[in-house]
Amino acid sequence: MKILVTGAHGFIGKNLIKRLRNEGYGDICEYVRENTEEDLKGYCDEADFVFHLAGINRPRNEEEFRTGNTDLTKRLMSYLEEAGNNCPVIISSSTQAESPDPGNIYGLSKQKAEEAVYRHGLRTGAPVLIYRMPNVFGKWSRPDYNSAVATFCHNVARDLPITVNDPEHEMRLVYIDDVVSEFIDDLSAITGGESVEGLWQEHTGLRCPIYETKLGHIAEVIQSFPEMRESLNVPQLSDPLVSKLYSTYLSFLPEDAFSYKLKMKTDQRGSFTEFIRTADRGQVSVNISHPGMIKGQHWHDSKNEKFLVVQGKGLIRFRRIGDDKVIEYHVTGDELEVVDIPTGYVHCIINEGDTDMVTLMWASEIFDPARPDTYRENV
Repeated sequence: MKILVTGAHGFIGKNLIKRLRNEGYGDICEYVRENTEEDLKGYCDEADFVFHLAGINRPRNEEEFRTGNTDLTKRLMSYLEEAGNNCPVIISSSTQAESPDPGNIYGLSKQKAEEAVYRHGLRTGAPVLIYRMPNVFGKWSRPDYNSAVATFCHNVARDLPITVNDPEHEMRLVYIDDVVSEFIDDLSAITGGESVEGLWQEHTGLRCPIYETKLGHIAEVIQSFPEMRESLNVPQLSDPLVSKLYSTYLSFLPEDAFSYKLKMKTDQRGSFTEFIRTADRGQVSVNISHPGMIKGQHWHDSKNEKFLVVQGKGLIRFRRIGDDKVIEYHVTGDELEVVDIPTGYVHCIINEGDTDMVTLMWASEIFDPARPDTYRENV
């Protein structure tokens, strides 16, 4: 199958093409601004499916709205018709095309582009899908061009100021990976014989999640991310919008700012370093023990833990408070095994090897110095 993607170097185009190739679609015609009209005609002769994503939303002058949105779409449809090519067409439009006022030149240009595709479908019987995109955000977007999210992420990642003119402004957002997944699902469904009517949704056409929130909330969420390197917190990933905003933010980090140092607590036994702290999922730490060293020798009332030795050899010992019976588990990084540390059991971990032992430790509660819930006692 030969797939034509216009706007191949744009935000949506780049993401779509990478996913298409990952899904095994190798014959892709990439139409960009540098291509000629003859190139476009040739692609239209051969295409088995068209994703029309090219367009202008930040023009140098208003005339570019017409030439880059309306006229290009009309030429694309005419070249398909001249070639007798009734292949399916999916076009990425904008929600501003729904009912633009006379002063919204961009919305009017996208509306006329939609009409060209719709009429092409009526004349030829070609399956056509028109998607009116709200604000699309995600990796590879351009700050000061694609969306406010891209601008916020770019600036916050560089400790630059952001401008929020109206925090109460209602935003409708869609995530790039969700859009691309839907496009590829449509490609599979339509080429498999499903009618486009079965794929259509009222208003935008999109079936993937559309998030509705306020501009001020988006700014606050993105501005909260840098501090998490200090607090060791992570975003509320159960909220899909927050999770996707965080993924987008990380994609905007400067290349020399991917890493950050942790605070290691060291003594003669080794070190203990907190890695992640969460309010509702506890904390994760890295414990390094020198050969022969014993760590622990305490118990907890309510806090429970999980130990996982990933390097070296160790012995984990337990004793129920008030009991003399000692329980032992030999663990090694050569055969990963999680050991649960129950409440009410005094416990310790001993490095039985000749090299440093590395243990990943999860605790159900963040350590609170005012309420440590840690009682010293030897196993």
